[in-house]
Amino acid sequence: MNALVALCHFCELHGPRTLFCTEAVHPPPPSPQAGASLSGERDRDADREGEGLTMRANSSASQRGDMCEGCRSLPASHPGFVSIDEETGIRFLSHQHPRQPQLFSVVRQACVRSLSCEVCPGREGPIFFGDEQHGFVFSHTFFIKDSLARGFQRWYSIVMVAMDRIYLINSWPFLLRHLRLTIQSLQSTALKVFDGEQCVCPQRAVRMNSAFSPAVFPHQRSGNAARSLPSLTQHPNLWASLHSSFSWLLKACGSRLTEKLLEGAPTEDTLVLIERQTEQEEEMSCWDGAEGGVSRPQRQHSQSELGLMWDEGKLEEFPGPKFKSLRHLRQVLGATDFRLLAWHVLMGNQVIWRGADPGLIQSAFTILKTLLPVGCVRSVQYSAQYEEAYRCNFLGLSPDVPIPVHVSSSEFSVLVDVVNSEKSSVCSSDCDDDIPLLYQFNISSANQQPTDRGPTLLNKVEVALSNENLSVDVVSHCLLCLKEEWMNKVKVLFKFSKVDGRGREDTQKVLALLGATGPGEEDNVRLLKFWMTGLSKTYKSHLMTAVRGGERHVSQ
Repeated sequence: MNALVALCHFCELHGPRTLFCTEAVHPPPPSPQAGASLSGERDRDADREGEGLTMRANSSASQRGDMCEGCRSLPASHPGFVSIDEETGIRFLSHQHPRQPQLFSVVRQACVRSLSCEVCPGREGPIFFGDEQHGFVFSHTFFIKDSLARGFQRWYSIVMVAMDRIYLINSWPFLLRHLRLTIQSLQSTALKVFDGEQCVCPQRAVRMNSAFSPAVFPHQRSGNAARSLPSLTQHPNLWASLHSSFSWLLKACGSRLTEKLLEGAPTEDTLVLIERQTEQEEEMSCWDGAEGGVSRPQRQHSQSELGLMWDEGKLEEFPGPKFKSLRHLRQVLGATDFRLLAWHVLMGNQVIWRGADPGLIQSAFTILKTLLPVGCVRSVQYSAQYEEAYRCNFLGLSPDVPIPVHVSSSEFSVLVDVVNSEKSSVCSSDCDDDIPLLYQFNISSANQQPTDRGPTLLNKVEVALSNENLSVDVVSHCLLCLKEEWMNKVKVLFKFSKVDGRGREDTQKVLALLGATGPGEEDNVRLLKFWMTGLSKTYKSHLMTAVRGGERHVSQ
């Protein structure tokens, strides 16, 4: 943390003084041209430089003015204390004054203000002050018992100086909690010394029985008007202990707050996935707790009979070629057939793939699912029998499964037959990943409606796929943004048409506002209505609750 902690004292003879400060010195950035030996020499030079600056700071402070015992923490010949964080390489240096002259003036001003004008009621407790020019200060003032001081106590403060105002304010509870522990430790130790001295020689009675003279008041106490903090606490290693406390405080305060990327509210896909996971857990718990009835193995067997034979997690288990991306699928099928297939996917029609390679079919479904919200996807990866459209909109079938007549003649379905190519028999093992050499794809649908106008989402996706300058990752992010854009339009339309119950005219105005009218308007409307089925139950419940709450508020 880029901050400095200092212990300050209000001397009866010299006013506010800085007693002890700890600062964090960050290592210099590594130079690529310097060798290991040079970096080691720089570290040793930096250590010697820090010690020399400490000694010069202490000696110069002694020369600037007289310093009594209460104003001095370390003698001029003391090199100070140094601790090194092995993880980060940060040095924590402690001495009476900061190393840099600029910091000396900043700490000096914070010391004076903390022990004069910037105090809280009662003169004990935390306070915050500062500005952009001189830094911001968290100060905690407190008293230490002294039998020879005026009022039998001396005034101290611990200040933390930093340039980051927000960081310092956010650290207020942490700093207050840990600084109070340090202060309470000093006060309790000093109180024991004070009580012992009072038992030997009660100073209150001595002062009441002696003649008072302001000129000789300090000398009436045997010249001990200024006593050091170690003598008040009888702690011979006080400064080393404070160095450890202040160093830990700087390190802990700097590591407790980290920057995080705020992703905002969860998307509809995330909400749907959470709901599905919750439903599965509840269902499993019900089966575990049920007495009698169908057991879990029997239930799993019934699911396999319905055709739920494969899941996406087993995609890598299937050998052979696979589709890698939407662009790859478009290149294999061709632009015309891909647009027809993608149009059926976006409209919510049933997409049937029939072939002998379940891995290839499953990879195609994995790619095509990215065009839809998670809530709109219902798939049976590979089945030995046909499943109705209300069960799934993605259906994989083995090559010998017949398609019912009402399905093959319906405009709400599309069939992709995966047939082995004639070239596959003469193809070597080197072309195992070359799908056009291995398979032919026959796409058939009873839908006679032209698909070249819309929807708008499909047009934008095709523009991104046809742009070879865009990588696969960029296209996937583009598709994600387009899906979020149209899901927001779906939410607006759901609010107007389903929740508020607006008429056709108002709905048409909303569609125009959403940019869903014009060329491809019919396809845009069909897409929006289909995507409404993918809205999460959480969102629908929240919206209905908010609307009903607003109605009750208006009626009252």
